[in-house]
Amino acid sequence: MLHSLRQRTSDESGFTLIELLVVILIIGILAAIAIPALLSQKSKAYDSSAKTVAQTAQTAMETYSTENNGEYTGATRAKLNTLEPSLNITKSTEAELLETTQAAVVGTPPTTNEYTVTAKAANTGDEFSVHRKSNGEVEHLCKSTKEGCPGHTNSSTSW
Repeated sequence: MLHSLRQRTSDESGFTLIELLVVILIIGILAAIAIPALLSQKSKAYDSSAKTVAQTAQTAMETYSTENNGEYTGATRAKLNTLEPSLNITKSTEAELLETTQAAVVGTPPTTNEYTVTAKAANTGDEFSVHRKSNGEVEHLCKSTKEGCPGHTNSSTSW
């Protein structure tokens, strides 16, 4: 019995160099596939954040309109920030309505029944706009720094 235990321990050997190289090669191939996929998810997250900021600004503008006889004129950064504190307005120029840490939202000065708010994604530079036309239609616009807007058309009723 003691002889068989000694023989088992002496027969044990580790992995060969070829086996280790094959495993490292497989891990390298999997990493080469996964890393670019993860990086594209990060830019999608920034774009999604900018879309959310633009839609929040749209909601704040509509709330302002409801409280002001259906008009958008006079919608300032301070008034919108009061209506929706998550917009985190910090800029002082009139052309820029809002700015947040994740996306900058700018807008054209609102008229009685028309406005545009635009959110710019922090790292990709893609711009997502919500434009309310004077006839009441709401249009979602996208302007990308790359070719076309990722995942949607440049102009549509939704993103």
